[in-house]
Amino acid sequence: MIALLDYGAGNVRSVQKALTAAGGDVQLASNPETVAQADAVVLPGVGAFDDCINAMQRQELFEAVREFVSTGKPFLGICVGYQALFEKSEEFNSCAAGLDIFEGSVVRFPDAEVKVPQIGWNGAQFSKPECPILQDIESGSHFYFVHSYYPEPKDKSIVATRTEYGVDFASAVWRDNVFATQFHPEKSQKAGLQLLTNFVNLI
Repeated sequence: MIALLDYGAGNVRSVQKALTAAGGDVQLASNPETVAQADAVVLPGVGAFDDCINAMQRQELFEAVREFVSTGKPFLGICVGYQALFEKSEEFNSCAAGLDIFEGSVVRFPDAEVKVPQIGWNGAQFSKPECPILQDIESGSHFYFVHSYYPEPKDKSIVATRTEYGVDFASAVWRDNVFATQFHPEKSQKAGLQLLTNFVNLI
């Protein structure tokens, strides 16, 4: 069973449909008990970093996620669910501490360089083509993005894909059982469905 975290601030329905289409047995999870019973967990997200973290704290999902990651079972973060895995964010003078699974901060695109937010399709160049969720997808494939901020990992070895948008940024990361993407695979058609199928097949 894949626990899809429902903390009231994510695009849960579209992710649920895409994971189901990819062959997953998906259950919405709004409490730590469901997370603990899961074979895999997906943390989706839209909106602000602090909103995501605070909502997870209210539903006791914050520590549940940290505990789940330590089990070694597959975990996938999407968009703000990717950013939440880092230590902190610069968004709106953020006060919330992130999950601290990865070292690094979430920073804003430079307004002078590009239109912010980035909304639309962009390519992802693979830094780690051996990453399990990238199998049977070509490097440079396009995925759908909606964001004004992106993480800057301190450990560059976790960067699985890079994308150019005014700056070169880490658009996906991978370490051990933890995968995360700044782009939305559930909105990325063939390449996105393949990525989610690869994740489901890890279970």
